[in-house]
Amino acid sequence: MTSLTIIPGRTLKGTITVPGDKSVTHRAIILTALAEGTSAVSSYCRGEDCLNTMRAFQALGVRIDETPGQLTVHGKGIWGLTEPNGPIDCGNSGTGIRLLTGLLAGQDFFTVLTGDESIRRRPMGRVVKPLREMGAVIAGRKGGELAPMAITGKRLHGIEYISPVASAQIKSSLLLAGLFAEGTTRFREPRLSRDHTERMFQFFGIPLSRDGGTLVLQGRPAVGWAGNRVVIPGDISAAAFFIVGATIVPGSDITIRNVGINPTRTGLIDVMRIMGADIRILSQREEAGEPVADLRVKSAPLKGVAIGPDLIPQMIDEFPILCVAAAVAQGSTLISGAEELRVKESDRIATMSAELKAMGAQITEKPDGMIIQGLGRAGENGRLKAAGKVQSHGDHRVAMSLAIGGLTADTSMTIADTGCMQTSFPNFEAALAELLTHHS
Repeated sequence: MTSLTIIPGRTLKGTITVPGDKSVTHRAIILTALAEGTSAVSSYCRGEDCLNTMRAFQALGVRIDETPGQLTVHGKGIWGLTEPNGPIDCGNSGTGIRLLTGLLAGQDFFTVLTGDESIRRRPMGRVVKPLREMGAVIAGRKGGELAPMAITGKRLHGIEYISPVASAQIKSSLLLAGLFAEGTTRFREPRLSRDHTERMFQFFGIPLSRDGGTLVLQGRPAVGWAGNRVVIPGDISAAAFFIVGATIVPGSDITIRNVGINPTRTGLIDVMRIMGADIRILSQREEAGEPVADLRVKSAPLKGVAIGPDLIPQMIDEFPILCVAAAVAQGSTLISGAEELRVKESDRIATMSAELKAMGAQITEKPDGMIIQGLGRAGENGRLKAAGKVQSHGDHRVAMSLAIGGLTADTSMTIADTGCMQTSFPNFEAALAELLTHHS
């Protein structure tokens, strides 16, 4: 089992890039596979989650040539997928398995989707229920609530669906099913979740429109879409660890290049700025329909803040690292409306509470969030204690958040079971080492 030892006492300095955005990479692979002709997907995320989605399409008959910097996808058109000869393993990816469920529900063949132990515990009913309303035939454990799932492809029909939760995975799953459905699919959600799918549909010219708060998709488009060159922006969820690290480690000054700053994803930047962080957004531009910029971050003292349900969807993945920022800030931080975090790779409310408490943080856990009493004083961030050994709970974002927290500690600390970081940020350790040694 791999582990990572953090030695505190050094500042973060220098310029880095982070892996391509995981969410955008998944969607780029899916839509280039369904395109007519060849596409190039560059700067893609090489985390295991995205590689599993790539392998899924290879199993569905799509040729994908892989180099470290680029995927060349030989699209087979909207009706070009073929039946795989075995189950498709989505690994640890909730995005992969839920989006593929929608996509495969409307094919004319049979598929089995499964994943690792964590994925087989995560709730699938939230996509299975509306897909069944569209005519999908999906069997699974607990009546389709849990993977593995067996999908018997059927002719689907468009529905109007009002989602009870703001979830990009539910939205994207239904939009992909809607591509293969007869008639119109309409989708509404209580708040806008990540809009990467809508932007990627637009980039490829897929006829999706917005009617007030409702997305409207005409199914079975008469004309497919052409292959294209897709440049994936850097993942803000990966950049988040260094944004917080440079803020809370005194004397730090870093630049992170080519980061996606999609407004449905920048909740962490917004909250950190309210807390007092010094984050500058430089040279804004656009890639594949996504806004991109360079971020410069310098150390700054933080103050506690209240984060309610309105902000949670824009920073659902950044919650573990935000807990670290709150733990060293001055004053208390109240997080509410975040019950969705209990069904991520781990129960992130419970795991972050337990591990940060072991590092000396003062945290009261609530069913839908937590209250964190920060260790900071006026004009100065506090410091966590090294807990000797802390646990990642097999959750990549928990592992990386604890690594950043360890930079503020008094002595070195080891994080157990860090192999999970391969899920989203394979070279996290090297990127962190580069910033810690690059003192020019």
